[in-house]
Amino acid sequence: LTMIVFTVILGKIAGLPSQGETPYAIMVFVGMLPWYFFASSFQEGSNALIANSNMISKVYFPRIIFAVISLFVNLIDFLISFAILALFMLYYQFMPSINILVLPLFLLLAAAFTIASILWMSALNVKYRDIRYLVPFVVQFGLYVSPVGFASEVVANQWRFLYSLNPMVGVIDGFRWCILGENVNFYWPGFGLSIIITLFLMFTGYLYFAKTERKFADII
Repeated sequence: LTMIVFTVILGKIAGLPSQGETPYAIMVFVGMLPWYFFASSFQEGSNALIANSNMISKVYFPRIIFAVISLFVNLIDFLISFAILALFMLYYQFMPSINILVLPLFLLLAAAFTIASILWMSALNVKYRDIRYLVPFVVQFGLYVSPVGFASEVVANQWRFLYSLNPMVGVIDGFRWCILGENVNFYWPGFGLSIIITLFLMFTGYLYFAKTERKFADII
């Protein structure tokens, strides 16, 4: 349904361009794959500590397990969605690029950014309970500022690097480069920036999570 809305509103009515000869619907669906993997995992992981407060307060074990387990659950959804994408590509008679062989590396980057976001938000959610009301807003806002329903090439060149401060821009562009191939003009400086920001957020998120983990049982 999201793909249909973006295709009709942005592709047909607004007239935003696709990437090369790629059907607009396929371009959107490829962008949705990493986005919904991130969004679903982030929402579930951010609230995992609170949702399992009874177990956390009674039994000691690494709490980080709750923060990352949502990734494995949503990986199944990702694989199902990927199978649906394959059906769409058969329908449009669109062959994926040979670049698809490196797709797992971009999925790994998406997982790393997701873990970093969960570590920060789940730890903050324990201490500041109102944070949970912010999570749906962040996800909804992120959907529209990430190039899910449009190609990132529509962003002016002088703003591309700044736009890449959102690590999901590099991830989504990477997915499209892997699947759509030569139809995508991949912006490598932005991808490098996505990696740097993801590593920074993961490192600081882990430090903050580890620092506050010993107080989780008392606070909860």
